[in-house]
Amino acid sequence: MEETNFVLLWKEHYEKIDQSLAINKLLLKELISQKAKSAVKSLKLFKFVGIVLAVVYLFVLGTLISIAVLHYSSAANYFIFSMTAIFFINAKALYDYIKHLAWAGSIDYNGSVTAIQEKLARLEVSIFKHTSSMFLQLPFWTTFYLSNKWFPQNVGGGYILFQCLLTAIFTWLAYWLYKNIKAKNADKKWVRILFNGSGGKHVSNALGAFKELEQFKLE
Repeated sequence: MEETNFVLLWKEHYEKIDQSLAINKLLLKELISQKAKSAVKSLKLFKFVGIVLAVVYLFVLGTLISIAVLHYSSAANYFIFSMTAIFFINAKALYDYIKHLAWAGSIDYNGSVTAIQEKLARLEVSIFKHTSSMFLQLPFWTTFYLSNKWFPQNVGGGYILFQCLLTAIFTWLAYWLYKNIKAKNADKKWVRILFNGSGGKHVSNALGAFKELEQFKLE
């Protein structure tokens, strides 16, 4: 009889422990969700500001290109081509900002942790792609000021060599950055700095919060 009571007591004790763990897990999930919400809220503010600035920047670029086209002269060919390329790259950036803002707003923190992590991971990868693509405009900043009125016929061979070398270096640099700014290189400090500068640190903070929950489950 005493043995039966002892078993019942232990069973009741373990049930209370299980209940306590379940409550702690629920409270931890709520706390982590709040931390993730806060991080994503900062991201949404960052992207909203980025959208406003991008619209203004594109308006300025578009105005300059329109003026050059309306008052067309072959001397402006380098400018029109370069600024148009820069315009479209930044238009893609604006699209990315809007997409990221929409994705961040679509996260349901009452859903499963796995679903939240998947959306955050998708957002993280997209921000890496956005960051790398922004550097594709680098070469065009080395050609917009040229004019066929004086280049290359009215400059010396030294300047022609310098200009070709400058554009080639920036083209190579743009390609190299585009290929290396990837999620797989996130452990490299310079990649992380550039990624954080595009708002990625907020996503990383949100993902880091859910890693705490996974660690709790393991323990």
